[in-house]
Amino acid sequence: MNELIIESKGIKTDRYFIPPFELRKGELVLIHLDNHIDSIDIEDKMIAIFTGKVKHENVIVHKPLTYAKHFRESKFRSRYFPTTVGEYLLRNVNPNNKFAKKIYETVWINKNTKINTLAGNPRKLLSLYAVLSKTNDIIFDLAAQDFQGMEHAAEIVKEEIKNDGSALLIEWGNHLKKDCTKYIRAERIPFLK
Repeated sequence: MNELIIESKGIKTDRYFIPPFELRKGELVLIHLDNHIDSIDIEDKMIAIFTGKVKHENVIVHKPLTYAKHFRESKFRSRYFPTTVGEYLLRNVNPNNKFAKKIYETVWINKNTKINTLAGNPRKLLSLYAVLSKTNDIIFDLAAQDFQGMEHAAEIVKEEIKNDGSALLIEWGNHLKKDCTKYIRAERIPFLK
């Protein structure tokens, strides 16, 4: 039996209920949230719980996951001193890992490419490669990506978790349901008047 990474007996907030599930080594679990403004808050809470930053009475995190963060920089920095791909990689990757320079396989991306010029798909790949260069136990989402980019990112993660890793995907749709080991549909709790 594969090593247990996360045990959840269910997470309930005032707006959502995430049914019980387990995440084991070698698995990619999809938690499907509605495309709703409340989903932002519950996604942030789940990331905090599953990365081990916040404790939850119904969740046991045997091994904290690492979140593939979205790249953000201040408007001032973006306008006057935009971060380049080379700078980002220097600060965020394990240089000895196969993912350290993988973004350069996209022929039009080089170390001087400004990240603020990248569209959603290559920008997500950059952050995903950075995290995968350090660990293969991750939590990620696929915001700002088209369907082709979503499928490509999911394929990369599926391939990598075969090497004794695990992944939790939080998505606002079920497009990748077929690509995941387990599918968890979050239940929205309606407002009571």
